[in-house]
Amino acid sequence: MSIFILLLALAIWGIVHSFLASHLAKDLFRLRAGNSDFYRLAYNIFAGISFLPALYLVKALPDQPVYQVPAPWSYLMFGGQAFAAVMLFVAFLQTNPLSFMGVRQLFEKEKAGGALVTSGLYHLVRHPIYTFALLYVWLSPTISQNSLTVYIGATIYILVGTYFEERKLLREFGEAYVEYKRKTPMLIPGLALGKK
Repeated sequence: MSIFILLLALAIWGIVHSFLASHLAKDLFRLRAGNSDFYRLAYNIFAGISFLPALYLVKALPDQPVYQVPAPWSYLMFGGQAFAAVMLFVAFLQTNPLSFMGVRQLFEKEKAGGALVTSGLYHLVRHPIYTFALLYVWLSPTISQNSLTVYIGATIYILVGTYFEERKLLREFGEAYVEYKRKTPMLIPGLALGKK
């Protein structure tokens, strides 16, 4: 039953989060509010707060261990998580963090069709934030039934979300993104499957 409740909570969050990330939601907001300068910031705050119930359910629902990696292997996994966390932060810094969070839009007019980032970690994969977020969660040395459910749900959401995000990026950047996709794998460096 815990698995079903967690999957339902993740599905609801994912549907709402995806809708709010769409151009349609932003356009509707702009029509209603007159401008969308603070939309990105509000969206990010809402996304974070609305995920808290799922995290609460992970702790509150009945749970059982799936596996626990013993030392010294767990230390290697913690080291991998530390590496993933640092690389996640580096990837975040390469995205123009103030715009990514929605803070810059409060002080400057949002530029239509910002710049396509293809350097740094974005030279290795098209979505390094997702790559290192997934690496971080899957290197967890202790997995319970509830955490495994959330990790699987989050992985599916990221994979599906990446597909739709790439469609938006193709519309926004056109041929430049087609060329970038041709040269750069989606999530795993060096994996030709991620290239199209």
